[in-house]
Amino acid sequence: MDPVEICATIFGLACVWLTIKQNIWCWPTGIVMVSLYIYIFFNARLYSDMGLQVIYEFMQIYGWYNWLYGGKDKTVLSICRMKFPGAVFWAITGIVAILATGFCMDRFTNADFAYPDAATTVMSLIAQWLMAKKILGSWLIWIAVDVLSIGIYSVKGLYLTAGLYSVFLCLAIMGYLGWKKEYQKFLSEKAKTT
Repeated sequence: MDPVEICATIFGLACVWLTIKQNIWCWPTGIVMVSLYIYIFFNARLYSDMGLQVIYEFMQIYGWYNWLYGGKDKTVLSICRMKFPGAVFWAITGIVAILATGFCMDRFTNADFAYPDAATTVMSLIAQWLMAKKILGSWLIWIAVDVLSIGIYSVKGLYLTAGLYSVFLCLAIMGYLGWKKEYQKFLSEKAKTT
């Protein structure tokens, strides 16, 4: 087993666990994880995933700031739901971006699994953006990404990473259920005060 992959796995688990708990330290932990995965995915020739990690570096910084100051009057951000027009926008954007990225990777690189790799990349970017906004539905996208990633990494022989994404899948389900419960509690309390 590659020591870099082991370190990335440990930081990845810590990052997701801290995210479930809405602990602000999920963001710096995530920065370390994605830095390590840039190296791993480059060596595995999963270029879409590698590019995703580079973008994640910036998204981690944005998420860190937004969770601290993205709420009303620059307060801590609360969990929210996406409205229907937003869901339609992200679905259409996702489909178009997956097809375009998959086509480019298939035609212009020696990437393996160009379209599935593009799907995990695009869906991850959308999920990460929505996570930085503390949108409950981001966990559902992460669940889909995790299922697809487990298959890709298993076939590529990245068994530790496939194992990590299996744990991520369980954690994403826990995250969705935990955030949903907290969101419903927030709505209950809000209804009592109005």
